[in-house]
Amino acid sequence: MTTADQDTPPDTDGAQQEPDGLTPRQARRLRVAVATVLLVTLAVVLALRLASRGSVLVVGVYGLAMILCGVVIELSRHGRTRLGTWLLASGLTAALAADWLLLP
Repeated sequence: MTTADQDTPPDTDGAQQEPDGLTPRQARRLRVAVATVLLVTLAVVLALRLASRGSVLVVGVYGLAMILCGVVIELSRHGRTRLGTWLLASGLTAALAADWLLLP
C-alpha cells in the first residue's frame, strides 16, 4: 500500500457526493418564499382585524410584523438566511404574543 492509497477514502469512486440538506441558494429562495407568504397572510389578517375594530395598536402590531417580513426577505436576498430565520421566528412569536396579550 502506497501513501497515495492511504490519502484517498476507500468508498469514493471519483464521483462527487451530493451534499445533505439544502444548498445556500435553495435556502435563500425558500426563506424568501416563506416570508412572502407570511407577508401576504399578515396583510389579510390586518385587513380582517381592522374591519372588526379600528385600532392604532392593531396597525402597529401587524404593521411591524409585515415590516419584519420585508426585512427577512432582504436579508435572505443578501445571503443572511440564518439571521433571517431567527429574526422571522422571534418576530412572529412576539407579534402573536402581542396580539394575544395587548389586543382585546
